[in-house]
Amino acid sequence: MSKSAAGYINKILDPLLAKRAGVSTALITAWSEIVGRDLADMSMPIKVRWPSRTSEDDAFQPGTLLVAAEGMAALHIQHQTGEVIDRVNAFMGYRAIARIKLMQKPIEKKKPKKRLKPITEGEKRKIDRLADGIEDEALKESLKRFGQSVMRDKK
Repeated sequence: MSKSAAGYINKILDPLLAKRAGVSTALITAWSEIVGRDLADMSMPIKVRWPSRTSEDDAFQPGTLLVAAEGMAALHIQHQTGEVIDRVNAFMGYRAIARIKLMQKPIEKKKPKKRLKPITEGEKRKIDRLADGIEDEALKESLKRFGQSVMRDKK
């Protein structure tokens, strides 16, 4: 996904996530920078619980960050709670979080995409020959890319 497309998606999702869960895609994306890669592999921020306000004139009160964590990650985060809170607040740019509440549960992370092997020059020539009869250049290039994709998937 290009940066511009991701930016547009985040602009749409952030207000929805903030309203629904009180967490932004930026916080989720930066989680590994905040807690470190090892802890991020076994934990993730779920939502922010904000204290109730009786009126708009009430002073802002920092919230509670709910974090889902597996086994030992929960213990590590619990041990480093103060530091994690400081890092989240530094990331947010203000004192947004006062405490962390841990929820022990399995974390499902996306599996890394397998790297596709490049196609050979012979395979490229074969695809070019098959596309030679197509007059529409845009369609021709699209079909060539599709052919290369199919060849990579066969490997």
